Amino acid sequence: MRRLTVDEVNGLDRHTFVSKFGSLFEHSPWIAEGAWRERPFGDFAELYEAFVGAMYEAPRARQLDLIRAHPDLAGKVAVAGELTAESEREQAFAGLNRLTPEEYEDFHRLNTAYRDKFGFPFIICVREHGKETILASAAARLGHSRSEEIETALGEIARIARLRLDDLVEQEEGT
Repeated sequence: MRRLTVDEVNGLDRHTFVSKFGSLFEHSPWIAEGAWRERPFGDFAELYEAFVGAMYEAPRARQLDLIRAHPDLAGKVAVAGELTAESEREQAFAGLNRLTPEEYEDFHRLNTAYRDKFGFPFIICVREHGKETILASAAARLGHSRSEEIETALGEIARIARLRLDDLVEQEEGT
């Protein structure tokens, strides 16, 4: 699939923009709507910052809804084949679609402990990790406070969105 240029992105109407970029943030097209209002974008970095800015400027309740919109890693939604196309591709990239029964049990145990403690799923940019580092990160992050984990989750969501945006939009040299 051909990636768009920033100039082409600037020319998109609101509906097309949200349609194209609404899935950057899991089940949260409101972020694309917020970013669209920041047009025109001078470059890829400004485009990305518009998306991240819309996420961070949202009220805490909306940010928590965004966090909760993410699936558990290697969880029931993945097993049932009900992930978004983006999440399915990312989890497969990290090998989460090829877990041994023991690994699946490890993920299930950590997902449950994490969700029980924080009230939302464990989020990590899986395209930057493998199974082992994901499990180690989940175990380590269980020692954090809820407020630390909210900020960490938002940061990981921003990393995920940047990689997804890079799949759709060309970056100019030097960005």
